[in-house]
Amino acid sequence: MVGVIVLEDEPVLRQELGDFLADLGYAPLCLANLEAFEQGFDPARHRLAIIDIGLPDGCGLELIQRLRSAGEPVGIIVFSARNTSADQVRGLTVGADHYLGKGSDLDVLAATLAALARRLDLRAPQAPRQPDCWRLDLRPRVLHIPGAPTVPLSQQDAVVLSCLMSRAGQNVARWEIIEALGEDYLQYDQRRLDTQMSRLRRRIGSLSGQALPVKTVRNSGFCFYQAAEVLK
Repeated sequence: MVGVIVLEDEPVLRQELGDFLADLGYAPLCLANLEAFEQGFDPARHRLAIIDIGLPDGCGLELIQRLRSAGEPVGIIVFSARNTSADQVRGLTVGADHYLGKGSDLDVLAATLAALARRLDLRAPQAPRQPDCWRLDLRPRVLHIPGAPTVPLSQQDAVVLSCLMSRAGQNVARWEIIEALGEDYLQYDQRRLDTQMSRLRRRIGSLSGQALPVKTVRNSGFCFYQAAEVLK
């Protein structure tokens, strides 16, 4: 797996990027500040980097400059809200390979990473293989995973998966999931949904050894991207 180090101080986006990269088949390490990056960066393992510019303890551009001065061969993508032409020129001048604004679709980020991995002669991850059908049984609230043990589910996790798996291959909006959970979308703290999705991904991974095939659709919702069946 190709290691990707992510430097992003905003917690929800950092988690979203980590989950998205893991779904694509990368091995992400997501960090919140420059100090953590300096401690966690391993040039032998992290061949790609996604770096924000505005950080709580300094500037990401200065980090890029240091990496290039040290001769590190890591491929670097700036992913920043600061996205004027002047920002892009400066970022590319100090050593970034690509510069994307945070308004970019995550599919653009995925394509940019794959292109950079090819140019650096890395082994980019293959597209997720379509396994046999994932099956959600709502009566005993269990998830049947092809080639893996059955995973029991909480009521909330079963509701979320039912929303996604009943419309496999489609984007399901956050408000639809939140209302299915019996909550008021306007009053609901959406960080709770992100936290629940993260816990669910970790639980499925730890109990089954397989990644939950759910991708985050930025500023929209989630998509279960493999064949699925829901038994009621």
